[in-house]
Amino acid sequence: MMKKELNREAFAHKRRMFLLVLFTVLSGAVIIGQAFTIATFVDAVFLQGEAVRDAAWLLALLFALFVARVLLSDLPFRIGIRIAKDVKDGYRKRLAEGMRTSEEAGDVTGKRVSLYMDVVDEMDSYFSTYLPQLVQTMIVPVMILVTVFTQNIYSGIIMLVTAPLIPVFMILIGGHSEKKAGVQMAKLQSFSGHFLDTLRGVMTLKLFGRTNVQRGVIKEKSIAFREATMDVLKIAFLSALMLEILATIATAMIAVEVGLRLVFGHLAFQTGFFVLLMAPELYLPLKNLGASFHSGRNSIAAAEKLHGQFEEEGSNVSWGERTFQPVRPPAVDIRHLTYMYPGGHQGIRQISTAIEGPGLFAIAGKSGAGKSTLVNLLAGLMDSQDGDILIDGHKRESYTEVSWFNAVGYVSQKPYLFAGTMRSNIVMGRTDKTEEEILEAVHAAGLSEVVSQLPKGLDTATGEQGEGFSGGERQRMALARVLLHRPKLIFFDEPTSGLDVGTERRMNDTIVRLSKEATVITIAHRTSTLQEAGRILLLENGSLIAQGSFDDLVAKSEVFRGIVGISGGGERDA
Repeated sequence: MMKKELNREAFAHKRRMFLLVLFTVLSGAVIIGQAFTIATFVDAVFLQGEAVRDAAWLLALLFALFVARVLLSDLPFRIGIRIAKDVKDGYRKRLAEGMRTSEEAGDVTGKRVSLYMDVVDEMDSYFSTYLPQLVQTMIVPVMILVTVFTQNIYSGIIMLVTAPLIPVFMILIGGHSEKKAGVQMAKLQSFSGHFLDTLRGVMTLKLFGRTNVQRGVIKEKSIAFREATMDVLKIAFLSALMLEILATIATAMIAVEVGLRLVFGHLAFQTGFFVLLMAPELYLPLKNLGASFHSGRNSIAAAEKLHGQFEEEGSNVSWGERTFQPVRPPAVDIRHLTYMYPGGHQGIRQISTAIEGPGLFAIAGKSGAGKSTLVNLLAGLMDSQDGDILIDGHKRESYTEVSWFNAVGYVSQKPYLFAGTMRSNIVMGRTDKTEEEILEAVHAAGLSEVVSQLPKGLDTATGEQGEGFSGGERQRMALARVLLHRPKLIFFDEPTSGLDVGTERRMNDTIVRLSKEATVITIAHRTSTLQEAGRILLLENGSLIAQGSFDDLVAKSEVFRGIVGISGGGERDA
């Protein structure tokens, strides 16, 4: 099944596949012409007694055919390399999209890096080596077989009987080889992913004295990968030996048949020599296919890993052609929204409500209730499996991706900051923003005091992921991005999580100010944020169980009282 998927990827490049087939046919014609020219020259000079200078045109033709064969034998594989590059770029784009749209988009684990680098690269050999060789095997031997049948039917019959033995043998070992390749790929992913994760957390391991334990784990995983690789190589070397034996025996049978017919005068020398020259050429593509067969199986195993990851992350977000340019805070209408993670893990189901901006709308619930899933669906980072999200009366997927993200704001729990400066991280390439607008956004985000204490101000360098700045400062820089953007629809994924009381208060004040001129939807767990919300959506086990103001939910929901720590009598628990 996966092989069909890879072939579909290849045939999406119709022009290149046409050239691949064309050059293969030309290569087959050159091979036949070369053998015929050699047989004609030898017969003319050594048997017919013709002078070499009289047959010089045959030598010139033979030289031209040699050059043509060298060029044509390389071109199909060059085309395969181009196809491999495009396909790998497509898979990496899908992986990057999955990382961006995933709920864990900010968490670049070793597993993801391994998929992006090692597993995608493993697919290269299918398109650059196996597929061109497969095309050659399907075309060149058939051309040779037809030609030999026109010259010597008995040799053709021997070829027709023996040639299929090689692909049959490859099919027999193919299933076992694919299983071994799958095990090898799993071991590689486990080893490289674990190694990268360990490397990133090496300081923590040192602090807790666990480096020796992890050293042992890495050694075990490396040995397991080595053993899996050796299992694959055993099959590869064994099959290569068997293919050589089969091809040698078949060629010997043809040589005996041709030799006997030459001895008894039933075959002309030129024809017999031509058939003998054709025999190795018939089995050569089959042997080469056997050599590349295992690399193709490895690529299929890699593709299965990638498609398994795509299924875990879900499909890419759908977009349309409508431009999203709200002049006022948009209305959000949620209708029977449903999303479940692979394996039946908790998501959200059948959520329906309407949000009319401007205003602050909070989403509350216990851990795992589906809060982040709902916000990611609303923000366009994930696609729902059922139900609709209507923005100002139009489905969210009807808008273009560029116009949507240009018009909405999003601040996560752990916003990503790039290596650069504070200014570059806030402006994010928007050259149309004036210095006055930038400073205004910085002030509104509560960063003015921080910037004033820095020698270079906004031009202070930031390390990768905001290294050198506290969590609160990184959150406020992300908020300044949104404020500079001035969107009419803003999403916050617990932006005050992990912040100190003072920073949290400043963030809440800013969010409240934003809600006066925008539709602000935030995940909230702090009582202070929930009290400021005009309406709260209460989730439990992926379902919307209640909605209303803070006081309404305190009065009617035991779940909500438990979340905010208020007893049934309306007093906060000690």
